[in-house]
Amino acid sequence: MGTARCVAVFLVLFIFTQSRAHGQSLGPEPVGRRPQAVETEKALQKTVTRFLLFPAERSPGCEIGWHRPGSLQECGFNSSRPLVLIIHGWSVDGVLESWVHQLVAALRTQPVNVGLADWLPLAHNHYAISVRSARLVGQEVAAVLRWLEESEDFSRSNVHLVGYSLGAHVSGFAGSSIGGKHKIGRITGLDAASPLFEGTSPSERLSPEDAVFVDAIHTFTREHMGLSVGIKQPIAHYDFYPNGGTFQPGCHFLDLYKHFAQHGLNAIPQTIKCAHERSVHLFIDSLLHEDMRSTGYQCSNMGSFSQGLCLNCKKGRCNSLGYHARQELRGKSKSLYLVTRAQAPFRVYHYQFKIQFTNQIEKPIEPIFTMSLVGTKEEMQQVPVTLGERITSNKTYSFLVTLGPDIGELVLIKLKWEHSAMWTNVWNTMQAIIPWGGESRSSSLVLKTIRAKAGETQQRMTFCLENEDDLLHPAQEKMFVRCEVNSKALKRKVR
Repeated sequence: MGTARCVAVFLVLFIFTQSRAHGQSLGPEPVGRRPQAVETEKALQKTVTRFLLFPAERSPGCEIGWHRPGSLQECGFNSSRPLVLIIHGWSVDGVLESWVHQLVAALRTQPVNVGLADWLPLAHNHYAISVRSARLVGQEVAAVLRWLEESEDFSRSNVHLVGYSLGAHVSGFAGSSIGGKHKIGRITGLDAASPLFEGTSPSERLSPEDAVFVDAIHTFTREHMGLSVGIKQPIAHYDFYPNGGTFQPGCHFLDLYKHFAQHGLNAIPQTIKCAHERSVHLFIDSLLHEDMRSTGYQCSNMGSFSQGLCLNCKKGRCNSLGYHARQELRGKSKSLYLVTRAQAPFRVYHYQFKIQFTNQIEKPIEPIFTMSLVGTKEEMQQVPVTLGERITSNKTYSFLVTLGPDIGELVLIKLKWEHSAMWTNVWNTMQAIIPWGGESRSSSLVLKTIRAKAGETQQRMTFCLENEDDLLHPAQEKMFVRCEVNSKALKRKVR
């Protein structure tokens, strides 16, 4: 918690002081969208942005534009393939960040044209000035796309803009200013910038209206001093909030030594922007590990998701995060939540478990449990169980468990009440069970079944005690097997 706060405050203060030092206000810009795009040739004559294609592996980039006759052919543009255009964000040092080249390489695994809108001359400014330039850059992107339509008969529906931070809003401005009856095919916003955009109208930021399909990944939305680095509000048809969207695992200063090994002297700035940039690496991961796609689930907030209450894929309630997101438009925009690992591949497997203790418990208690999960492929031992609240009488508790490896179909659960000396005193001083009483039950919990649901497969399962003794004591482990008739056959799969 403290580490995340330090990182957020550092970035917010940096933006704030840069803007104030040069007389820039942190209020929203009072400018509206232009009702119609300017003529293509006129717009291109004023273009500041460089547009590059990457036709070959490790290519430094080949510049295209109307002022370079034949550049599309020279740069290997294939009009039969879609165009994915990367748009970077605000720049502190005026140099393209390393993730740009990583994303280019990942996109080259797909049958697409890979391009970059390089607007560093305008992005390498004080933040508020760069924000003012974002709309202009968006118009320049739109002008180049219209030029492709006119010169190559290339449909804008085959265009996918991938914008990071401030570049996400540049993408939105491109989509809104392109004009005509048809929209750009897709825009992906990677932790779209928050300062000067949070709380503004859809016309002043990236919104679902800017393309046929808009998806967004939010990774650093923790708010301090009234500001956050990444925008918190939904801005797309599908808004993904990995780990709640506030902060990301592996981005704490406690991980700084790992970053030194990877980034050398750049370890500190890399650590500071780690959570913000995680959106990019999640997108890259979706390209490099297509067989391990992360799934997000529609939910109202991370608290409900952490109880496992939202692992439902009916009616478009779940979707793949990243490049392979299902481009489906059903009703209102959806906010999707998921858990990820601290490093690639980021995918985890989500499970909901429901347990009910049938004791009549006089006083709420808070024992510590672990679970060992046995699947047809692998076994995970000593998985911590977080109920989120104390145990009371006859109540069902739902909680989420996430696993890194794919254990296959779940066939066996071992539930252990972790022993603690204080629980002996607790149980000896309370009347836990009414009306049965009895010494044997005064230090035990009664639990007969565990219900489970696998998020990735949507499979529901019920597990019953292997023997008739339904008492769970401190430091004791109970085994639960599938209640279905075929549970014995399933157990044989893991032998």
